[in-house]
Amino acid sequence: MFGFAKNKSSAAPESKTRSVRHLIAMHSGGSVIWTPRNYRNLIREGFMQNTIVYRCVRMIAEAAASVPVTCENELVTNLLGAPNLEQTSAGFFEDIYGYLLLSGNGYMELVELETGSYQMHVLRPDRVKVIIDKSGRPSGWEYKVGPRKVRLFKDFVQGRHPVLHLKLFHPDNDHYGMSPVEAAARVIDIHNAGGAWNKSMLDNAARPSGALVFHSQNADRLSEEQFQRLKSELEQSHQGKDHAGRPILLEGGLDWKPMALSPTDMDFQNGQHAAAREIALAFGVPPMLLGIPGDNTFANYQEANRAFWRQTILPLVQKTTSGLENWLRGWFGDQLVLSVCADRVPALQEDQSGLWKRISEADFLSDEEKRQFLDIGSANNKKCNQ
Repeated sequence: MFGFAKNKSSAAPESKTRSVRHLIAMHSGGSVIWTPRNYRNLIREGFMQNTIVYRCVRMIAEAAASVPVTCENELVTNLLGAPNLEQTSAGFFEDIYGYLLLSGNGYMELVELETGSYQMHVLRPDRVKVIIDKSGRPSGWEYKVGPRKVRLFKDFVQGRHPVLHLKLFHPDNDHYGMSPVEAAARVIDIHNAGGAWNKSMLDNAARPSGALVFHSQNADRLSEEQFQRLKSELEQSHQGKDHAGRPILLEGGLDWKPMALSPTDMDFQNGQHAAAREIALAFGVPPMLLGIPGDNTFANYQEANRAFWRQTILPLVQKTTSGLENWLRGWFGDQLVLSVCADRVPALQEDQSGLWKRISEADFLSDEEKRQFLDIGSANNKKCNQ
């Protein structure tokens, strides 16, 4: 699945300048730095068992992967179009964006083949550990699958690093990013617990729990035989969805006293919607796009969709493209430029039409100045419009 690129040098050049990185080195100990939380729990509880998180990640990853990114370098263009033999461009970038959202970290490996061609592969973040050198900066990565490990070191001499590490901002960690799932972990627990509670209610005839109170002048409590018989009767005849609505016959001084609050008292549905809105907020997805009621931030679906693209998708794509461009320059030259073709995004066509109208009606601008504002005739614009 992943290649082992040969590195000519992994040693960092000596530096005589003072740096706060030395303090980080004293803290980290110059070795492998482990991920600070359980990634498997995050994806299991957050993504695999929560519909809101699942939909948010899918929406963002698929939308971001659909944004065209172009380059004048034909070799890089082909690499972006077909990163490897197993994945298309859309599938490759969906994986990157998905891992970035779920773990706060995304890793790509670039492999140079014997034929002179290149391939890019996505590395699972839970299998990657950052290696820290004595200067306090990352010098490579350790990738582990089962008992097998491989270390991929940076080439500081040529600037050709085998791995690109993308990460979201984390205020309390120097080497790993923080995912929206981690920020919304408590709300996700609330949402999951609400779903589990609702399921339990349905399994128990959709009735709140209560207590059977024993009143008798002849005895203070039920005998052991009476208690076991009553317990067995309740479990077999009155619990579960198949026994919903069955009347219970109380005898011998027994009385039913409800103890739990009703779903109406707990405002269950509104609580679930409030938790869902907070989860969507952490991911930057307008709740209206997820069908969550109670959100009046946007006048209509179209406005919410444009805000989603402008405030969530495009910044994420720009961040990823900038990191990818800087990484690939070490392999394909410092003149390499990657361009995000935002004007080809259907959801933003109305904004683009408004920009064209405002520029065309600006009488104080010459035709040449209008072309410059609209980036007409540039190589990047031609590439985006192909």
